Amino acid sequence: MVEDPKRKLLIVLAVLLLPRSVQTGNTDRLSGHHHCTDFQTANFLWGSKLKVRFLLFTSLSPSCGELISADDGIKNCSFNSSLKTKIIIHGFRALGTKPSWIEGLVQAILHTSQALGVSGTSIHIIGVSLGAHVGGLVGHFHGGRLGRITALDPAGPKYTRASPEERLDPGDALFVEAIHTDADNFGIRIPVGHIDYFVNGGKDQPGCPRFISAVYSFLICDHMRAVHLYISALNHACPILGFPCANHQDFLNGHCLDCEEPFLSSCPRIGLLEQAGVNMSRLPQEVKVFLMTSPSAPFCVYHSLVEFHLQKKRNRVTSIEISFSSNSTKDTAKITIPKDQETGKQLLAHQVPLCQITRVTLKYIPKNRFWSKDEPFVVGKFCVAPLPLNSSRTMSCLPWSLTLPSKTDISYDLPTACA
Repeated sequence: MVEDPKRKLLIVLAVLLLPRSVQTGNTDRLSGHHHCTDFQTANFLWGSKLKVRFLLFTSLSPSCGELISADDGIKNCSFNSSLKTKIIIHGFRALGTKPSWIEGLVQAILHTSQALGVSGTSIHIIGVSLGAHVGGLVGHFHGGRLGRITALDPAGPKYTRASPEERLDPGDALFVEAIHTDADNFGIRIPVGHIDYFVNGGKDQPGCPRFISAVYSFLICDHMRAVHLYISALNHACPILGFPCANHQDFLNGHCLDCEEPFLSSCPRIGLLEQAGVNMSRLPQEVKVFLMTSPSAPFCVYHSLVEFHLQKKRNRVTSIEISFSSNSTKDTAKITIPKDQETGKQLLAHQVPLCQITRVTLKYIPKNRFWSKDEPFVVGKFCVAPLPLNSSRTMSCLPWSLTLPSKTDISYDLPTACA
């Protein structure tokens, strides 16, 4: 159900700071206006006493946070309990400084919710890192009756081996989702929601530095990619879909091509769709889904299964590089065909829909050894299909056998019609 776009959405920013922060601002009740409140740098000399603050953002003042005073109570501020409410809880901030992504996330939520409407239960907590587990505790204290919790790379240290009562888990809200981008460092490795998106396997995000030359970016880029991915999903129309699979390698190898099990063919999508767009009355718990992204915003890519069928089996591994080209993009993957097998397959992520890919380039990479040379060419057939690939869709194959000479790029037109 889409609501009247003129209705307002309330965003409450829960400011959880260690050490204690200084907040300024108050409400002018006579005029009905309030002063804007912002983060300020903390001082280690003041100690590390936990001090929680709430800043209220509405579509009437999307860039001006109103401090909700604990003394006066929420009834004396602009909060309207009849409107849909989202609570953003940021992660650990050593100096209490304002996270750089806050304004972008607030603006994206207000813009998207005004345009699309928000359905379902009114409370939606969006927790980042440590804030994800704080959101889980809030949901736990409310008996799991909150509408939704979105965890953006929930914190891993000290939480991976914690009990469900001590961390975020699927029982904390009617719908719990998590986006994992740094599972090998600051993020948690285990699933914690009804749906857990392991982006690029959940670690080592494309576009993030792999060397320590830029220290801060090296340490935090993967961890914060979940936040920027979520903001991008709200700001751009291209879908960011996940596909259920047992593990990342099986996904890359083309063993998980649709969402028939367990989502009845409705693939979960990052964003604000109710239940992530999954059409199920009762969600299964802790389903891992996998997806690839591009190195920069808007991050969304299209996934296709590519296959190469050898004309005859070979007694050694066969490697073939596959590239998709459009007017403005080029994306590449490598197919590995095991020894004594005829078919190899792999997922290829591309930045435009398959129907906009104009050329496919194949290159056979021989496995030469010191004591024996590989064959100078291979012969076979190339096939491709966009994901999700279910029983109603079939692969498209080039209608002739291809002869691929050693280490030579061979290009072909790829005629696929747009739906």
